[in-house]
Amino acid sequence: MRKYFLPVILVLLAADAFALPAPSSLDARERRVNAPRATPTPRPQTQTRAAAVPEGSRPSTTVIIDAGHGGFDRGGIAGQSVSEKTMNLDVAQRLKAVLQSYGYHVVMTRDSDVFIPLGTRVAIANQYRDAIFVCVHFNATPRRSANGIETYFYSRDSLALASAIHYYVNGVAPTPNRGVRRRGFYVLRNTRIPAVLVECGFLTNPTEAQYAQSVSYRQQLADAIARGVRERSLVSSPSSANRYAANSTTVPLQPFIDQTHYHDPDLARSKHKRSSKSSTRSTSSKRKHSSSSSDDSDTRKKSTKKKSSPKQTED
Repeated sequence: MRKYFLPVILVLLAADAFALPAPSSLDARERRVNAPRATPTPRPQTQTRAAAVPEGSRPSTTVIIDAGHGGFDRGGIAGQSVSEKTMNLDVAQRLKAVLQSYGYHVVMTRDSDVFIPLGTRVAIANQYRDAIFVCVHFNATPRRSANGIETYFYSRDSLALASAIHYYVNGVAPTPNRGVRRRGFYVLRNTRIPAVLVECGFLTNPTEAQYAQSVSYRQQLADAIARGVRERSLVSSPSSANRYAANSTTVPLQPFIDQTHYHDPDLARSKHKRSSKSSTRSTSSKRKHSSSSSDDSDTRKKSTKKKSSPKQTED
């Protein structure tokens, strides 16, 4: 019997070890597992606001290109051999192609040899809110030695654009830097968007006129203006933090000469033409009236005085 007693005890101990837990302990375990858990409180998300960017430096997607003069308005001065309107349009069309390759929407005030009034050019520009206005010109003066690159702006919002364009155009032009100038040209003063006017050299200067007649040089001008448009947001100012591009470069803010006290030569020229025409008509009318009155008086008085010769009458 003893030899069977020990195995039986071992079997009973093993069965007790693998037996199910008591009902009370099982219920407690289930209650712990199935107990509802507290929902974690969501953390408040902080909203970050984009820093305000000056209007002239915003990445506008629309560029209005204004090729100066056109049609009967040849531009330049009397006796100028190279036509300014032709050079303006060629550079403007090249600029259009470069900007479109960058993804900009381009609007041309004129895309052919037609005359567009200044008011119409401004009206086209003011149809677009988030845009910039670039007017392409070449310079002229009776002094043949005058040369160099000038860039004009009027509103403060346009200074960054003028600085960037002038910086790059002056970089490719083998001529002197005449600087950035603030002046109240009609197309700059009346546009409600950032606007600049680029003078790409003097066509009355023999050397610069030769440059302007080169296709490759006009393409360089267009490329430089387009780069200024694209990188105007990189213009750095001593009073603000520098904004760096991917290649860690900045465009220096250009000093400028304030010429706002000068009159707009385009408007002065048109006013002079109108005043000359009205003066001519007025003088002609006075002469006719004077002549008819004199004839009537002579007829009534039956004067025997000798009439003045036509030459004396015109004098």
